[in-house]
Amino acid sequence: MSSSDLLGRIRQQYLTLSKSHKKIADYILSNYDKVAFMTASTLGKNVDISESTVVRFAGSIGYDGYPELQKELQETIKTKLTTVQRFEMSKDHTESEYLTKIMVNDIDNIRQTIDQFDSNLLNNFIAEIIKAKKVYILGLRSSSVLANYLGFYLNFILPEIHVIHETAQDVYDQLLNMSKDDAMIVLSFPRYSKRTYDCVDYAIKNETTILGITDGLNSPLFEKVKYCLTAKYNMNTFIDSFVAPMSLINALIIGISLKKEGVEKNLEKLERIWEEYGIYGLK
Repeated sequence: MSSSDLLGRIRQQYLTLSKSHKKIADYILSNYDKVAFMTASTLGKNVDISESTVVRFAGSIGYDGYPELQKELQETIKTKLTTVQRFEMSKDHTESEYLTKIMVNDIDNIRQTIDQFDSNLLNNFIAEIIKAKKVYILGLRSSSVLANYLGFYLNFILPEIHVIHETAQDVYDQLLNMSKDDAMIVLSFPRYSKRTYDCVDYAIKNETTILGITDGLNSPLFEKVKYCLTAKYNMNTFIDSFVAPMSLINALIIGISLKKEGVEKNLEKLERIWEEYGIYGLK
């Protein structure tokens, strides 16, 4: 059930709704982008209706409860909200509570990521990376932060790591030598970058093994990759919170380092180089 289904269902059943339920329906139809991140209590206060009435409204239009209604709205609109709309959502937090709410939300995202963790899937994901001749890492827009972080550490472990950058050089130029012997790790989170999926389609034509890291099974990336890791991503501000994806990437890096031979020798060599050239330490 998507938000368009929800809005259509509200319109279809509108005439049969009670007076109080019509007030809730009217508010949702006009403010569904905000309702997606409101508690039942907050929604009730905005329309001057009790929380229990809001919960009964959700049941009356076919949901098991308000959380299910809210979750479906969130899943659908997260790819559509503009930065301005997301900034407006930030205003719901008072100065005294925003720090706590943001960090608690990040903790919850990590917990949910752990709950859906599949160790066999991770092992298969790692095996594809280790056997690949070259590994390309693609993450554009805000996801470039994740791609650069992953690439930085995989360079210590694997010999052929290529992070695709949005520079004056077109991304396709950087994929020129991609082959079926290679793997491409694609990181994609809302709002999904169109250029990312153009590159994925290019990689598919080259028979490259594609591995995904994204926010869930509803992501457009999920259907296009051989293996896909998911990390919970909820946005309630205008910035992208990548705490859960970053934690997942940390686990991936450690997993690769434990299965790839020669990592310790690489690190020992790096330490000698860093010491020789004074990379760390102030004099």
